Amino acid sequence: MGSFSLGFIAGLLVCLIAGAIISTLAYRRFVILEARAREAERLAELGILTGGLAHEIKNPLSTVQLNLQLLSEELDPRDKNQQRMVHRLGVVQRETGRLREILDDFLRYAGKMELDRKPTDLNDLLEELVDFFAPQAQLQRVQLRLRRVDGPLMANVDAKFIKQAVLNLMLNAVQAMPNGGELILSATTNDGSARIDVIDTGDGIPKEALQNIFKAYYSTKRGGTGLGLAISQRIAREHGGALKVESEPGKGSDFSLTIPIEPPNE
Repeated sequence: MGSFSLGFIAGLLVCLIAGAIISTLAYRRFVILEARAREAERLAELGILTGGLAHEIKNPLSTVQLNLQLLSEELDPRDKNQQRMVHRLGVVQRETGRLREILDDFLRYAGKMELDRKPTDLNDLLEELVDFFAPQAQLQRVQLRLRRVDGPLMANVDAKFIKQAVLNLMLNAVQAMPNGGELILSATTNDGSARIDVIDTGDGIPKEALQNIFKAYYSTKRGGTGLGLAISQRIAREHGGALKVESEPGKGSDFSLTIPIEPPNE
């Protein structure tokens, strides 16, 4: 057998082996994608079911809250014989209110987020948030400052959702400064993206907690629902952007919300 024939056979074997490897990898990729598609379908169905369940719970809960309010109005807190009942009703009202907040946060997190994008000046958006949040910041002994870029900072976003995301970060920042401090909102732009920073001078976030803070229902605060940061992150992602954090214990945290100035191609 000549060298040409041996070379041809060797080349053929190499091609067959390479083809088999490629086919195996392609099949494995197909299996993985199929499994992911099934999992995504299952999660979507689960989201619909849990969302429906949450709505069904809210209806009777509203009735309970209304009746508790009516009962409390019939009692006189100055009457010593009714003070214990007034106290117990107050506890139940607060707990039902907290349950309502948890359900509302869950529906915001798990529900379908349909964006109504419009050209928005993010400088103006942040100024509106500062005006709205100033009384609460003052009450918490927090100095609120705004750093804006020169001129308009236009981006195609859903202003309502962006306000919600930033407000969640501001509330989180104030809670991290129980003894007062400084809260800075900063707007910048770079490489076709707008960036909003929410900076606080609070206690900072422990290193072991940083990898978990954006997970749903993870909270280091007593009484927190654990959905505020998760909702803000989802809003950022729905806009084609991202939410990140840099923090140093004892010095504070910087939450940066980055979104494309133009919406990504669908």
